[in-house]
Amino acid sequence: MVTVDSGTHDGIRHPEDLLGDDQLAAGFAAGDELCLAAAYRRWGRLVHRLAGRALGDGADAEDVTQQVFLAAWRGRRGYRPGAGGLGGWLVGITRHKVADALTARARRAGLVAAVGARQDAVPVAAGPCPEQILDRIVVQHELANLPPAQQLVLHLAFYADLTQSQISERTGLPLGTVKSHTRRGLRALRNGLGTAAPALPAVPSVPAAPCIRPARPA
Repeated sequence: MVTVDSGTHDGIRHPEDLLGDDQLAAGFAAGDELCLAAAYRRWGRLVHRLAGRALGDGADAEDVTQQVFLAAWRGRRGYRPGAGGLGGWLVGITRHKVADALTARARRAGLVAAVGARQDAVPVAAGPCPEQILDRIVVQHELANLPPAQQLVLHLAFYADLTQSQISERTGLPLGTVKSHTRRGLRALRNGLGTAAPALPAVPSVPAAPCIRPARPA
């Protein structure tokens, strides 16, 4: 049985933290979100520690930890109690996610090396480093997979540095539609880029207009 410190992360004792591993696993598998939170408090540090040892990078370990619990929650109906219980199941998912992260890292390193080799073979003026070039290529590739409206909105935001209100004026799209396309497009980009995702450029926005309610007639 995998066991770790069951203390809370926020200093507050939650009722679910008093459940035994089997009871907590049963609630988790049944879709109880409070049990999900308790499982994270109970085994999150273990998952993060395992990922950190394998990856040697705190940010990557944090990403893998989130991916492990997201995958476990989505696949909770497939959980079957075993010798290691829910903790052992999470450790198994961690191993798979760590392997995915290492594979993505190796693939990314190979692409960086290929871009660097191309730069060495063809002298060019000083410009972006290979990692920046690769990030641009990866983002542009994923951007091309989006629906045309989302492509247009994000292209104007990323490369023309327009705010959402400016995009609305240029395209004739309602501001709410621009915001919707931006939100959905960014979500799709992050999902497509996965573990080895480069940092996406910030999308210029505008502050929300205050909500003004009409006065009631006297």
